[in-house]
Amino acid sequence: MELGDRLGLVIKRAEQALIARKTAALREFELTVPQYAALLLLASAEGMSAAQLARESMVTPQTMSTVLANLEAKGLITRAPSPMHQKLVVNRVTPAGHAVLADADAAASRIEGRLAAAFSDAERAQLQTLLERAIGELTRE
Repeated sequence: MELGDRLGLVIKRAEQALIARKTAALREFELTVPQYAALLLLASAEGMSAAQLARESMVTPQTMSTVLANLEAKGLITRAPSPMHQKLVVNRVTPAGHAVLADADAAASRIEGRLAAAFSDAERAQLQTLLERAIGELTRE
């Protein structure tokens, strides 16, 4: 197979281009892409453990631990023992975190909007369908 014909390389290049744009946009808010992703997930839930966040973000628990420590140091999240399980630490977004996230998400959404605008509605739907099929194929046992 020719190098240029490898779908994995094209998918990776697209991901890297998207991450590079988001990295540049999030710099203004002093957030990394993993920090932004963690805040976004936490804001959509009533609190999550580091393990849950790591799974949802597709990063290692060690990486998520560092991400959360940095977010806590910035005052964007709080970490407290769960009332249900004392050994479980629950992470929640602070009011300051919600404020930063609102602005950061607007910037990230503009990038995704620009990407989406490069395709017609039918092309976007087809691209999503094809990518979902690829994910299904690659995750199938």
